[in-house]
Amino acid sequence: RTSFVSVMTHLEGALLVSQHFYLTPFYTPNSTLPTPRGMLYFCNYNSRGETMPARQAPLKEWTAQELKEHLDRDEKLYIFDVRSREAFSAWKIEDRKNPPTLNVPYTEIFKHGGKDDPLGSIVTHTQKELAKQLPKDQPIVAVCDMGNTSKLIAQGLQMLGYDAISLKGGMDAWGNLDAWGNLYEFKPVVESHELSVYQVSRPARGCLSYVIASQGHAVVIDPLRHAEKYLNFAREKNLQIALVLDTHAHADHISSGPMLAEQLHVSYYLHPYDGIHPIDVLPAQIAFEPLRDGQEFSIGKASIKAIHIPGHTLGNVAYVLNGKYLFTGDSIFLESIARPDLGGRGETWAPLHYRSLRKLSELPKEMTVLPGHFSSPREANADGCFLATLGELSKKNEGLLMAQKSEREFVKYILSSLPQFPPQYVDIKRVNAGLLLADGEKAAELELGRNVCALAKAHS
Repeated sequence: RTSFVSVMTHLEGALLVSQHFYLTPFYTPNSTLPTPRGMLYFCNYNSRGETMPARQAPLKEWTAQELKEHLDRDEKLYIFDVRSREAFSAWKIEDRKNPPTLNVPYTEIFKHGGKDDPLGSIVTHTQKELAKQLPKDQPIVAVCDMGNTSKLIAQGLQMLGYDAISLKGGMDAWGNLDAWGNLYEFKPVVESHELSVYQVSRPARGCLSYVIASQGHAVVIDPLRHAEKYLNFAREKNLQIALVLDTHAHADHISSGPMLAEQLHVSYYLHPYDGIHPIDVLPAQIAFEPLRDGQEFSIGKASIKAIHIPGHTLGNVAYVLNGKYLFTGDSIFLESIARPDLGGRGETWAPLHYRSLRKLSELPKEMTVLPGHFSSPREANADGCFLATLGELSKKNEGLLMAQKSEREFVKYILSSLPQFPPQYVDIKRVNAGLLLADGEKAAELELGRNVCALAKAHS
């Protein structure tokens, strides 16, 4: 006996389609009927084939925060990402151990039944194509762009006996984990009253910033968008922030440097070459102190020296702390190097980048490199920090190895390795220069997704 029902649901992009769900003895003893309220009804059959009263069970969903907590506990789970291959390649759910993940675009899944029978399509495609790939001994988290299509995927998988969960809000929620809390992670690189260095990571974007503390005073380097995170941390550690430094005018995220400095009535430093928007060629409308090559700052026992390293931007700088720690910002990363084209001048700036990297390579090899980004959580050490010595990187970092060759070879390598230019980066630079205002919603929209400040090979 087969019963039939047609319900309406939303697919990604607000496409309204009609779904037809079939309840047949094939799905006994528990057949499933999705409802518009996102619930599952289980219909039992007796020995005469008559339906028994239904019992209701909720569709399983995890928030982005809940998913992150499961990942942090190293729990076994499987990610089933149904976004386009292009979107998946650019940005996906990762942690330090990287859960097993399968990407099958939902357009391929639905081709079996089309828009008239998406749930049937999911069941058919899973049985024919995915039965040997999807595990039944661990949770499967269905992921889409905004958390709508993933509900259908989870429902279809549940009909086949899988422990399927939909990621609520999809990658949109994952990219804005601040809405759920636990966005910024402060980890000590070194910690004492005389000198502490804290690495501040924003996992959803692969961004890193730093707090240097000594004898109750602190310096913040490359503060990310949410200034309150640094203010709260300073209060917890009983620190007085005395100085705010940016390594450059960022394109991938909004800096809270000017806001932080204004609230605390302290100085914010930026190299003057980055005080002009490179594409608009307009001067910045923010208050900053011009930073110069070789300039030094001191707080307690901490001595910080600026090194001008144009390439990623014309005003790019690195900072050396007590001759031991090198804050490279967007120049040297752990697995790659920065790209020189985000100001629209890749061919012109690539030779500058080459000379700057060679300049940094001449520093003591035992110096600890603290980068401005990471491309994968797997790059972290056992303590969860992203760092390596300059000597280690000079032997394995492809970009630094290329910088040991001729300038011509390096420039050719750089220009052939550039990933796509994200158009929102132009506006992020405008926001950071004070040329464009962005409220919280607009800022979150601009920053959504992984940073792409490194060469493409860092993300391969």
